[in-house]
Amino acid sequence: MENNNTRRNFIKQTAILSTGTIIGSSLFNSVLAAENTLKVENQVMESESENFQGNYSLPKLSYAYDALEPHIDKATMEIHHGKHHQAYVTNLNKSIETLDNNLVEHSKSLESIFEKMSKFPEAIRNNGGGHYNHSLFWSIMKPNGGGTPKGKLGDAITTTFGSLDEFKKQFSDASMKRFGSGWAWLVVQDGKLVIGSTANQDNPLMRLRGKGLKGKPVLALDVWEHAYYLKNQNRRADYIASFWNVVNWEAAEALFNS
Repeated sequence: MENNNTRRNFIKQTAILSTGTIIGSSLFNSVLAAENTLKVENQVMESESENFQGNYSLPKLSYAYDALEPHIDKATMEIHHGKHHQAYVTNLNKSIETLDNNLVEHSKSLESIFEKMSKFPEAIRNNGGGHYNHSLFWSIMKPNGGGTPKGKLGDAITTTFGSLDEFKKQFSDASMKRFGSGWAWLVVQDGKLVIGSTANQDNPLMRLRGKGLKGKPVLALDVWEHAYYLKNQNRRADYIASFWNVVNWEAAEALFNS
């Protein structure tokens, strides 16, 4: 029962692994949202640890490696998902197995790890962040994506940034200005939409000492070179522009509403 509760709490808080809508709660009133919620829970259960000691696994994509072409190429997806993300999962499991006993009780989900991130070793921070960030990233992309966000998220973007074009400009700027490797984010912070970025595999859920972007992720873009170099070489701007053609706004809307 404790393990089931832990996994249920993880599902509600981290909201990962779906190309339709992500996460279920009483806030979703439509039949469509309810159906998507069941899909999400099944996918999260598959990737979430059956027991916390070294059992995280690589989530399956709900689309083929070539499904995002021509915007994101097959070769990049194969390496990015099958090699890079798998390495984070493998190293996360190994790192958890070496934790001191006083940290084990805080290691039963990625959420519990992020809540006390500053207490964990660097390997857990890097690989746990890498696993969560990539899982979310796959879920907020889909074939034939893009277009205009609808519903409450669309309204909030217009209210906060003035227009969708202005939002894209600011998000793209944050993606371009992240020096070196990292991520760009759209998060809900204190009830408002905020754009920012984090270095390496950090994310806005991590409680770290000092200042940094905090909030619930709604949208994420991987700006590590391995995410785009095969197709775009050093042209990060081209990769960012391509991202808008594969965004899964329905998934982002579900994250925003959860």
